[in-house]
Amino acid sequence: MIKIIAMSRHKYKVLPHASRAGKPLVPPRLTPLTGCMDNQSSAPVAAAPKPLPFPLLAAVLGLMSMFGAISIDMYLPALPALEAALQTDPASVQMTLGGFLLGFGFAQLLFGPLSDSIGRRRVMIGGILLYVIGSLLCARAETATDLILARVLQGLGASAGPVMARAMVRDLYTRDESAKMYSILMLLMGAAPMLAPVAGGQLLAYFDWRAIFWVLAAFGVLCLTVAVLLAPETLPRTRRSAGSIRTALHHYRDLLRSRTFLGYALTLGFLYAAMFTYIAGTPHVYITVMGVSAQDFGYLFGVNVVGMMALSALNSRIVIRVGSDRMLGYGLLLSLCGAVLLLITALGGFFGLAGIAVPLFILLASLGMIGANGTAGSLAAFPTMAGAASALGGVLPFLIGTGAGFVLGLFHDPSPRPMAIIIVTLVILGFLTHRLLIVNTKAR
Repeated sequence: MIKIIAMSRHKYKVLPHASRAGKPLVPPRLTPLTGCMDNQSSAPVAAAPKPLPFPLLAAVLGLMSMFGAISIDMYLPALPALEAALQTDPASVQMTLGGFLLGFGFAQLLFGPLSDSIGRRRVMIGGILLYVIGSLLCARAETATDLILARVLQGLGASAGPVMARAMVRDLYTRDESAKMYSILMLLMGAAPMLAPVAGGQLLAYFDWRAIFWVLAAFGVLCLTVAVLLAPETLPRTRRSAGSIRTALHHYRDLLRSRTFLGYALTLGFLYAAMFTYIAGTPHVYITVMGVSAQDFGYLFGVNVVGMMALSALNSRIVIRVGSDRMLGYGLLLSLCGAVLLLITALGGFFGLAGIAVPLFILLASLGMIGANGTAGSLAAFPTMAGAASALGGVLPFLIGTGAGFVLGLFHDPSPRPMAIIIVTLVILGFLTHRLLIVNTKAR
């Protein structure tokens, strides 16, 4: 009689198991929720507590992943109205978006390693509380400066939900399985950028811009209630790291020294920065240049999300069979096709509104594959630093995106050309980064 060691929740049990005479018994492959070995890393990892049933877990994490999208997209139709209501200039209005991105990006550097030390759930709840306060201050802002500062605070709180959701998935699943889960989360969170601009446009039809931030505050209260009642703690105390600034800095140093992590994180960073350029540029292009109404702008924005959701659904169905790296490559090729087509139509002025909307649809749809598989790749090699890896991988797109937004403001003109040039540049940089740091490295 031979005995093997199996893990059940936090306890080890010795299970009897018969073997054929003279042949050693090989332990069975451990499942993502109860196993202790990642399928892409040799580092042993203690088991996480069994979470909620899968559909409920996906719904909770999907809701937590919506903060960034809903906080940006709902108020995009109000940008021209904000300029008039606050009697300010376009640059200051753009800074209300930049302030949110700044807070959203840099807070991740704090929340990621903090959650590696004290657990995911407490960081998530604290961040949502901060988000509710920031949203209320936005609704009460009287000047552009007040709104910018309030948006920074709102962004600080908004970052906790997405960072914790990504880290929780990494706590529970192996690489290809986590890519599947990220695809499902993108499918669920796709409701936010699809519905938020439409809702924002409809609110503007009956109320002023402040109503948007009152609604965002109510969304924060809803998420806070869900987090308190349902969000699981996925990081056991035995897997938590020492909570110090030095430890966090060491984690970031190790991540930045990893060619694999940088390859995936920078690829995602450039592609998401292209998306941020689209977010910042299309209100001007569609509403000001092409005369689209605020209500119709929401529908144009939502159509792109449908494409993203469709490819997220496709990715979730086939990624286990095809592999996350191959799916990432397919997504990057599709994004490059969309970006090049956008550049051609924007420079040549071909096909009017359709000449801008169709290439952007192709580009945005590709993110349904790129986001999930790139995130899974960047977190796979660092199971004991999932919070820090999630944070650093999340902040890079915002740093690059903020720089792209600044450049877009410098070259602002009454045409879609600056937006198209910046987008195609970022997509090419992402494609080349993937080839040089990931594909070529694995080919050696």
